Amino acid sequence: MDRTPRFYMALSLLAAVVTMGIKFVGYLITGSVGLFSDAAESTANLLAALIGLWAVRLAARPADEEHAYGHTKSEYFASGAEGTLILAAAVFIIVEAIPRLFHPQPLEQLNWGIVFSVAGAAINGGLALLMLQAGKRLRSVTLQADAHHLLTDVWTTVGVLVALVLVLFTGWLILDPLIALLVAANIIRVGLGILHSAGLGLLDTALPPDDLERIQEALEPFQRQGVAFHALRTRRSGSRSFASLHVLVPGDWTVQRGHALCEEIELAIDQAVPGCAAMTHLEAREDPAAWNDQGFDR
Repeated sequence: MDRTPRFYMALSLLAAVVTMGIKFVGYLITGSVGLFSDAAESTANLLAALIGLWAVRLAARPADEEHAYGHTKSEYFASGAEGTLILAAAVFIIVEAIPRLFHPQPLEQLNWGIVFSVAGAAINGGLALLMLQAGKRLRSVTLQADAHHLLTDVWTTVGVLVALVLVLFTGWLILDPLIALLVAANIIRVGLGILHSAGLGLLDTALPPDDLERIQEALEPFQRQGVAFHALRTRRSGSRSFASLHVLVPGDWTVQRGHALCEEIELAIDQAVPGCAAMTHLEAREDPAAWNDQGFDR
């Protein structure tokens, strides 16, 4: 049985609570700013999971009078929140690390710090891979954003491990804040990428090239029968996508024949791009006006 996005977000929420506790205990034991950065990232994970759970619950609601196209675009708000929280975590890491550059602090019980870091990374890494696969399969923007968020947490942990091991063998305490700053830079890069993707979704960006190619392939059999198309417009709204196009047929066709053709075209597009709601507009190809209405303004 295929799980819903709500299940994966609930799992992410549980994992965030567990890993946050593990890493904060590690920070309190060792005093490592690297572990603090890791724990701060896990706090952001917890907030992001709560927002993501709200978003997927809202996105699952059916269309209504006020939201005729459904609620799936709510996932972009969750994705934007994920990106913002990632950036906030990076700021906290930087603020905590910079003073340690000038006043390095001794670290204690580094072996325990390594154990806590590995435990947290194992939980987040496994969950991130699971959610990334589920997000692509379910076409959920929220699941994919949360998976990338968890992966930044894993990279944070890798940085912490490198810092702890290097300090353990070299005694160079300054390596701890230096690596924390490098981790923060990577987190900023990922956070900005997630915000960019969320912004594109809110701006009704066209479907990716692979989906557009599938739509064109679905239309080819009809074109070979003499049917013409233009004014193809697409957009994605979370897990759902939309396509509209004009269908040009001989003017002497009956309404019934034209309607049956449009039904076939819409079904073909939905089969080519699952979850894509297609809307067609039938026109007579002999009518000059039919070729001049491709834009929004007439």
